[in-house]
Amino acid sequence: MSTEHVLDRRPGGHARDRIRATANKVPEVTVYFWIIKVLTTGMGETASDFLAHLLGPIPAVGLGGLAFVASLLLQFAVRRYVAWIYWTAIVMVSVFGTMAADVLHVGMGVPYTLSTPLFMVALAAVFALWYASERTLSIHSIGTRRRETFYWAAVLATFALGTAAGDLTATIGLGYLGSAVLFALAICVPALTHRAGSLGAVSAFWAAYVITRPLGASIADWMALEPHRGGLGLGLGPVTLSWTVAILGLVGYLTVSRRDVRTA
Repeated sequence: MSTEHVLDRRPGGHARDRIRATANKVPEVTVYFWIIKVLTTGMGETASDFLAHLLGPIPAVGLGGLAFVASLLLQFAVRRYVAWIYWTAIVMVSVFGTMAADVLHVGMGVPYTLSTPLFMVALAAVFALWYASERTLSIHSIGTRRRETFYWAAVLATFALGTAAGDLTATIGLGYLGSAVLFALAICVPALTHRAGSLGAVSAFWAAYVITRPLGASIADWMALEPHRGGLGLGLGPVTLSWTVAILGLVGYLTVSRRDVRTA
């Protein structure tokens, strides 16, 4: 699935932003994008749980928060898309987004039936503010600081929402494998409706982007968790490590091949 370029229809009052505009700072949407995206969601899920068990919840959240901020500062500092910097930021958003959702549920006792619609409202608010300011939600136009800020706010909200939604379906009877099947089917809907001409490319992209989070997390949890919890029992550490190696391999390939960089 690819996204369409939506032209900036703002009047000339934001000339300063256009002067500061840089090359698009996100990758082109290719099959590699979706594979790595799913891998980062699963890796973030198991890495968050692994760190919480290893270090304790509070130190893990603190460490995850620092790494999250550092990765975003680096992403904002560069003036073009750099594969390893971008995907490092995505990984840290995944880890920290999982922690944020888990803190609400485990630490504050907020049920997933409440946190899921809460994060949904937060994401809708980000999109509304983004569109009101920029008149586009297209990822082909992330070339100013303002748009980049909106983009990463939306990404963080999608990860938190996807985490809560995935845990919700897993705990209401579907289990992790059942949830993975459900979201695998769900992610086909925006792709098929877009292909049929019933859904715009930007809307289809963001719908699929949200669903990748619970899809990847459900698969990773199913692989890692103990059989009595509905998993294969491979362990949080081994699953985190294996998915990290896969991410590193694909990002390394994209760094060399630049298959995810627009050449036109």
